This record gives sequence, structure tokens and C-alpha cells, in this order.
Amino acid sequence: MQTELNASASTAGSLFASSEFEVPPFQREYSWTSDEVREFFGDIQGALDQESYFLGLIIITEEKARRQIVDGQQRIVTLSLLAAALYHEAQKRGREALADRLKADFLRSINYSTDQTDPRVVLTDPRDNETLQDILDNGPKAKKAKDAEGVSAQMRASFDLISKALATDLAADPFKRLGKWTEFITHKLYFAVFAHPDPATVYSLFEVINTRGRDLTTADLLKNYILSQTSEVNKLEIYNRWQSLSTAFPASGTTSFVQFIRHTVTVNSGHVLPRDLFAFLAGRSKSVSKEPPTANGLLDLLEARFPLYFQMMDPALSGPADDFALRVFLALNQLNVITVRPLMMAISDLVSPHEGLEYVLKLVVRRMVVGTLGTGNIERRFSDAARKVSDEKTWEFLKTDFLDLNPSKDDFVNQLKKRSFNKGTLTFLRSSIIGHTIVPSEYETLHFILPRTVTGWPGFDDDERSIWAPRIGNTFLSTESRRPEGALNWAGFKQALMPTAAEGEWTDVLNEYDEWNVEAVKAVGGDLAEVAGEIWYD
Repeated sequence: MQTELNASASTAGSLFASSEFEVPPFQREYSWTSDEVREFFGDIQGALDQESYFLGLIIITEEKARRQIVDGQQRIVTLSLLAAALYHEAQKRGREALADRLKADFLRSINYSTDQTDPRVVLTDPRDNETLQDILDNGPKAKKAKDAEGVSAQMRASFDLISKALATDLAADPFKRLGKWTEFITHKLYFAVFAHPDPATVYSLFEVINTRGRDLTTADLLKNYILSQTSEVNKLEIYNRWQSLSTAFPASGTTSFVQFIRHTVTVNSGHVLPRDLFAFLAGRSKSVSKEPPTANGLLDLLEARFPLYFQMMDPALSGPADDFALRVFLALNQLNVITVRPLMMAISDLVSPHEGLEYVLKLVVRRMVVGTLGTGNIERRFSDAARKVSDEKTWEFLKTDFLDLNPSKDDFVNQLKKRSFNKGTLTFLRSSIIGHTIVPSEYETLHFILPRTVTGWPGFDDDERSIWAPRIGNTFLSTESRRPEGALNWAGFKQALMPTAAEGEWTDVLNEYDEWNVEAVKAVGGDLAEVAGEIWYD
């Protein structure tokens, strides 16, 4: 029979004194910043005259000798740092009995078999745990962290902040304040503790709580869901596999990792909204037309898709994609288009993917010139098309299914003549035109012949400048990343910037103009648009 879920209120002193904690390797690392630590200290300091203060919920599993912290490690570790700061202050001021009480209740437990002491809180990572124990044992004399930005450095910074704030607090009456702090954190500081011997039950509780307003990412929830479905003997292996994927993405780009997960799932399951991703994968939302992968199946899919997806993000990396596919990925990155990545992955699985990749790129560029790719409905259509390509092993149906998204050549040319575009899109279009290709191999720096910030250029008033500057006819590709100082009028442009033209640039055409005015932008833009029409509708 499964043990009932045990929920109880406990003072911090009682909880620590009766426990030895371990932060499992699959939990988030200690990450509290100075703002969070300062708020933590300030909240407790402000409550010292109250009869009690609630420090929130912690979730633990009691499957091992040490209690495993499933949720609450930031508060447990930070409270340990506060207790250590109090302990070392008590020692410094000769209050040995108080120091011994703090050490026994919060820092170290006695092993009655060996008469040795063991730490109350340990981290699984050896280096970070060594740092934590050094701080708890030696306080201000602990070694400085070698890595200035790692977990060890974060814990040391938190301890230093707490120690400094505590010293300021104690200054007026050290004896009285030390006693007051120790009594408060031991007897008046409370946690709500949820404990259970079955890890799966605890992970389910963790999931429920963290999907109802707590600041936890979808990636964190998915990681804990997968681990909750994993046997204890395989947990570390699964955790390491997950970490090898997630840490490949930028630390500040957790969303990118979640985006990769969603795109990977889309290939096999069709469109899933970002807000529904966790519920879908964890089986919390049912669909008659979509079947989520199993927990381990998801990890297998992510590992299989990772090499190609990373090349989509950075085409300079080595991997399974060939040169043509890499140029397509480079083009889409230049255009800042990511909604078609699932479709690109599905097409890349085909025996002969080039024509399919080319079709999608042409559709994207035509659509961007004439309209937009920014609607959720279009993303849904691309996503469901990815699943269909994966199921039917062909891309040819796209020609029919996306016929309504595919503008005519005349519409494309006319819109390119008269529309304004952002600099990334203009860079791509101009590169395509001068290279006479849909997949340029490189992109030089784009300059506006008439800069948008220059006033007093003959042939343009202020209103005309804002209208005509971001048009295809007013662009120029250069090998020079910075605009020369003298290129702020037509004569200066021809003298200083024209010689730095990218290969294939229309220098002969531009040199025919004695003045650069609205009519010149119109004329050159019209010619460029006609050539672009031939390239994108050959």
C-alpha cells in the first residue's frame, strides 16, 4: 500500500536538526542573485519581532538516508549560509554555547556510530559541495571560487552579502542581536514540508505546484517529468543526457532549448502551442489526432534531431546537412525566420530534399515580400505540413496545399518596388540579386545610399527621406562594415564607399546617375525588382 502524502508545518530548527539533506544532481543549480539573497535576509530581519514567519513550501522525497530536495533548495542553501554567518559571528564574539547550538542544529549532525560529524546539507556536484562545506566550516576564511561565474562563486557571493548585512545588524548590540537571530531562525521560522517515500508522487506534486504560477521554465518541468518516469538506477544517465542537450544552448536562451523541443515534437505530432507543450508531452491534455512521444522517446528524438537543428541555428557548424541545405539555413537566419524549422527538418529526412528545401525558401521569401509570415495560422499550417511530410515521405503536396500563400510574380515585383523592409531582409534580397541566386554563400554589409539619419541631402525632404531610405533601390552592399566619414552626400558616396562594393554590385548602373534623388531610387529599385522576379520565379 502506498504511504499517504505527509504534509506538515515545521520550524527551521526542528527540520534541520532532524534531517540531512541532499540536492539531487538533476535539480537546478544554486542560482540566487544578490537581489534575491538581499530580499531573503531583509524579510527575515524585518520579522524578528514577530512570533512567526513562514518561509514557504519545500518538497522532499525520503527514498534515501539523506532527504532529497525536490523543490526548495535555494532557500535551504541560503538559510544554511545565514546559519553559518551567525555561527562564525558567535565564535568571533566568544559565544561558544550559541555557536555550538547553531552548528548542531543547522550545519553538522553527529554520527553516533563513529563520533564524527556529517554536513546537514550536501550538493551532489563535488566541486560545488566542497565550496559549500568550506564556507560553512570556515566562513570568511573560505577559499575564493576559481570560476568567477559558476555556482561556487554564486554561493560565496551570497555568503559575503549575508555576512556583511548581518555584521551591520549586530553592530548596535552584538550579544542581544545574536541571540535574537538564533532564537528566531530556530524556533519561529517555519516551512511547509511535503514529504513522501515515492519519488514519482513527489515529482507529480512538484509539477502541479510549478505549473500554477511559480517561475519555472517549461524545460525544467519537462526535465522533472522525464526523471519522474525513470527508474532510480537510470536517473543519473537520463539526467546527463538531458544536460548535454540543454547546456549546448546559451545560458540566457532557455527559450531556445524549449523552442528546439517544440520544433522536434512538431515533426512527428504536428502543431503544438508553446503554452501547451508541457501538458501535451506529459499527457495532461488529450488529442484524438496527436500522440506525444514517451518520456524516453522524447529524449531519443531530441538527440536524433540535435545535430541538424544546431546547424539550422549556426550553419557554420559541421553536421549532417550538405552545402545547399546550409545555404538555405543561412538564408532563413538572415531573414530571421524560424517558423519553418520543423518543416525543414521533415524535408531533410527525405532521400532527395533539395527541391523541397528550395520550394519552402522561395515560398518564404515571396510571402515576406508581398505579405507576412507573422500570423499564428501560417505557423500552424507549416507545422502540420511538417508532420504530413514526415508521415507521407514526400513534400510535393505543398505545391497544392500552400497555393493560396504563394503570390504571383507580378505581385512580388510590384511590392518589392514600393515596399520598405528591415535591414536584414534588404541585405538578403540585395545579396540574392547581385549574386543571381536564391542561396547566397555570404552576406556583405548593407549601407543605405541615402542614410536615414542624414538631413539636407538634395532631392529629398525629411518626409521623403523616411519613405525612400529603406527601399531596395537605396541599398548598396560593401566590404566595408563602417560607413566612411565622407560618404554623407552623393559625391562622397561615389568617392568613398563605391570602391568598396561587394562582388557583383551594380556600380556601373549607379555611376550613371549625376544626382541621387527620389527618381533615382525609383528607377534602380524597379530594375532590381525585375531581376529579383526572374531569380525567384525562374
